[in-house]
Amino acid sequence: MIDSITDHHLVALIGLASGLLLGLAARLGRFCTLGAIEDVLYGGSDLRLRMWGVAIGTAVLGSFGLMAAGLLEATDTYYLSVRWLPLASIAGGLAFGYGMALAGTCGYGAIARLGGGDLRSFVIVLVMGVSTYVVLSGPLAPLRVALFPQAEVITTTPPGLAHWLARLTGLPVTALGLGFGALILAGALASPGLRAKPKQVAWAMAVGLAIVLAWAGTAWVAATGFAGVPVASHSFAAPLGDSLLWWMTGSARPITFAVGSVAGVWAGAFLGSLIKGHFRWEACEDPRELRRQIIGAALMGAGAVVAMGCTIGQGLSAFSVLALSAPVTMAAIFAGAALGLRQLILGFQPAE
Repeated sequence: MIDSITDHHLVALIGLASGLLLGLAARLGRFCTLGAIEDVLYGGSDLRLRMWGVAIGTAVLGSFGLMAAGLLEATDTYYLSVRWLPLASIAGGLAFGYGMALAGTCGYGAIARLGGGDLRSFVIVLVMGVSTYVVLSGPLAPLRVALFPQAEVITTTPPGLAHWLARLTGLPVTALGLGFGALILAGALASPGLRAKPKQVAWAMAVGLAIVLAWAGTAWVAATGFAGVPVASHSFAAPLGDSLLWWMTGSARPITFAVGSVAGVWAGAFLGSLIKGHFRWEACEDPRELRRQIIGAALMGAGAVVAMGCTIGQGLSAFSVLALSAPVTMAAIFAGAALGLRQLILGFQPAE
């Protein structure tokens, strides 16, 4: 039986196991991007935003620890192997953030909510997965390529903060990365309010650990296997489309890390909702709400392709290797979400 497990099965299992952590964190740790932004803008609390800082710091420390141990090659990661386009990060991030506000969640959050029985999120997952592929390789792909032409890195220095600083200062890349990770983690934990909630800290660290486990597992399979699988970590835009395609054509295409990752988040969220006693079927009763969710999901799919990642892809996986695109994209997502939330609160009338 062991002999029948291929490299593709291995990376899918790695995605499933590490995705399970993400799903549990969403349900048991209330780890949520839009929730963190809403808390800061309208709730007067930065607790969940600091949880993001803990997750990022943990992911950076773990990822550069892998590099220091020779277990991960920076240029094998997607985010450090392609040329960075600042305008794409800004435009894609703004579209994603605005769409996230309209939909009420991001791709990761939609999978997590679906695990709790929210059928509205099923629509978001479907629309976002299709929208991603429409822009990635469908009829809108030529327009995307014309506006944001992508290419592999043409210099010897990957587009990462630690790598650029290493080039300027002569310091080791891994030392700089570990230093940045420690600073981010310390800054997030500087809040007494967060330190008083050790469970939230633990779940935030689990999120960062999920990113690191994905890098480590797929890098090991890529180095020891023969199928040429890519080194990958979690993101929830194109993987939604990948999962839809695999479920429809699985007999004709190999399973991937992305499929395992999406399934893992759903399974973890389902388990978490059962543990908390929160599982219940929900559906949309207002057609205007459904319309906003469909439009928001379509914007998120398109925006994530342009920005080369979503809140998890850029906000954690790209951030974990200190890609230059990560902070710019996340700032744009925050701005887009803030605009969308303000419009929802002030610009739309409640349903009668």
